[in-house]
Amino acid sequence: MITVTNAVTAEVPTEPLHHDHVLAGTPASGVLDLPAPPGLEVGIWEHTAGTTTDVEVDEVFVVISGRATIACDLGPTVEVGPGDVVRLTEGTATTWTVHETLRKVFVTLA
Repeated sequence: MITVTNAVTAEVPTEPLHHDHVLAGTPASGVLDLPAPPGLEVGIWEHTAGTTTDVEVDEVFVVISGRATIACDLGPTVEVGPGDVVRLTEGTATTWTVHETLRKVFVTLA
């Protein structure tokens, strides 16, 4: 079997983020789940402009479009944009400042 989804043009349904996680703006976020083998979650994630907090899972992602600053509680602050490949570690507390709607393709353990 083979499936193809265009990561740039696929429609990702978004909804406003819970106010407990929003530090600035009125960001919305959403996921389009893609077919994945057992034990993995694969999808396209989108987050509109604003600043939010999160606690990460083990994840690898590739930024498709947009720009963001990701600040880690115990680590560096990084700027990400199109083409960047990022590895997040489970349990890391982060603050995401999304400057331009960010779209990424991600893989996590299910």
